[in-house]
Amino acid sequence: MGEWTKLSAVCRTGDLETATAVMSMLDNGLMIEDYSDVTTDGVYGDLIDESILHADRTQARVSLFLPEERSLVEARAFLEERFRALGLAVTLESEGMREEDWSESWKQYYRPIPLGRVTVVPAWQAYTPAPGEAVIRMDPGMAFGTGTHETTRLVMRLMQDCLHGGERVLDLGCGSGILSLCAAKLGAATVDACDIDPVAVRVARENIAADGAPGIRCFVSDLLSGVEAPEGGYDFVLANIVADVILRLLPDLGSCMAPQGRLIASGIIGPRGDEVRAALAQWGFRILEEREENDWLAILATRGAE
Repeated sequence: MGEWTKLSAVCRTGDLETATAVMSMLDNGLMIEDYSDVTTDGVYGDLIDESILHADRTQARVSLFLPEERSLVEARAFLEERFRALGLAVTLESEGMREEDWSESWKQYYRPIPLGRVTVVPAWQAYTPAPGEAVIRMDPGMAFGTGTHETTRLVMRLMQDCLHGGERVLDLGCGSGILSLCAAKLGAATVDACDIDPVAVRVARENIAADGAPGIRCFVSDLLSGVEAPEGGYDFVLANIVADVILRLLPDLGSCMAPQGRLIASGIIGPRGDEVRAALAQWGFRILEEREENDWLAILATRGAE
């Protein structure tokens, strides 16, 4: 058996349900430690334990276990981004790998990832593309987005079917910049890429500069707060975030989109799909297509009438 890394999210007991939902985006085999119901005599069900008696009842812990072939740095970056977007005060802890090794150790598991006409290639690897194949070179660093996660793959495949060239694109929660680069490779005229995390914006800018893709502007923004839509609005909006943030975004999103603009909403765990569908309809969006992978859902919608 290979080595495993225990990755834990420590949160307030009142945030446990939300923290568990976020952690389940990476793995369903979770260990939950919640001692808020422990009685003063130290009894927890049929268990009597001195350490439980003195446990902090205001805090809970949700843990998952990563095999050595999965990237710890990407899992941490994904969780940090989602918790930050939700405004949760969560501390991430890991056992089994030294913190100073995170930024380099995961690279050995990252290989070229073919996704239709686009292939994501590690910036440090040599690669010769086939005729007509677009290449995105990535060094995601501490930002989420290498093309290995289902949510990223779903969006990239939908983009290849829907982007035809010349569009004005907004990438909300850009992470490493991978979706912005994909949009540019598929012919978008301009791409505005933003993220609430300054680290993600720095990484995205570095990836964009290294790739040399034109027409991409990258900046810090809390959802739409720092976005200035072009005249006529965006033709395409990418929101690979989480269901809760998408729900919060939808009431204001239409105001920055073109009349026939399209939206790809991803990062939606399957059981949250009905909530997102209902909210899309409430705010004037019509669903064109849905795609799923491993209980993850991506939705393509438009503001235009049939």
